Amino acid sequence: MEKNAKLRPFLVAKIIFERTDEDNYLTIAQILDILKKEYGIESYRKTIQADIDTLIAFGFDIQETKSTQNRYNLVSRQFDNAELKLLIDAVESAKFIPASKSKGLVEKISALGGFNQGEKLKRNVSVEGRIKANNDKIFMIIDAINTAINQKKKISFTYFQYNVRKEQKLRHDGEPYVITPLHLVWNGDYYYMVGVYDYKGRLGNFRVDRIASYPEILDEEATPAPEGFDINAYINTTFRMFQCEPCEVELICDNSLMDAIIDRFGEDVTTFANDMTSFRAVVNVAPTHIFYSWVFGFGGLVTIRGPVEVKEKYKEMVQSAMDNI
Repeated sequence: MEKNAKLRPFLVAKIIFERTDEDNYLTIAQILDILKKEYGIESYRKTIQADIDTLIAFGFDIQETKSTQNRYNLVSRQFDNAELKLLIDAVESAKFIPASKSKGLVEKISALGGFNQGEKLKRNVSVEGRIKANNDKIFMIIDAINTAINQKKKISFTYFQYNVRKEQKLRHDGEPYVITPLHLVWNGDYYYMVGVYDYKGRLGNFRVDRIASYPEILDEEATPAPEGFDINAYINTTFRMFQCEPCEVELICDNSLMDAIIDRFGEDVTTFANDMTSFRAVVNVAPTHIFYSWVFGFGGLVTIRGPVEVKEKYKEMVQSAMDNI
């Protein structure tokens, strides 16, 4: 009985948290009934009233509605429904989260809204056919990388890629990479680790879902980032995390594409009027094949004005594609 008495206030809080909200109430009689049927605890009206008063004093936003039987409900939570829906959409849409993990995360997020909000939290985002990563160790891998970043330590790990038979094969001849992780970046639907190679002293990107083994956090102190390294500038100049030396590129863009240019390069992008139908955009980018395919995707509404070597490289890529038709 003494144990039950100690548990009762916590169970009352649990019942109110899970089963009430702005539209759903419980009376003290109903709370007493739940305690008895589901937890085997018998109590009294005055005791439950005292527990509710204590929870209110503690900070629970519980509303009392006067009636023949007073009704109680939790009127505010740490996350409101709109915020929970956004979190659920993000989890279901994220390609780097395996489908099995997505389902569990969505259930946990939904539980934050209480039992009665399940229907309202059902989402209509079209993600059923979306390709998901299948690395079920991803949460532990991300946690290890975060720990290493916070502790300023190096990590060792193996990394795989798929061969033509769709088999996972370790890169680097199976030898572990030794990297100082600097940042975790969500870019183009995938999670990447940006770090410094131990033996090269240069930056590298690794897709987190392609890390084959749980990273070992080494005792060695971190290798510092290159002087002047800025992660935001790095992300803005790198397309889908494919690396090459960035340079300043001038684009001629149709006037209808200002939204697209701002979406990609931000509101601070340098632009000038070109003629009545187009504008010039001066951007700092890493001119990889991903950048060129981005330009090509606008169907001629974006052209590269310079520098000459970037323009010529784009021509070569387009010509190569035509030759292979």
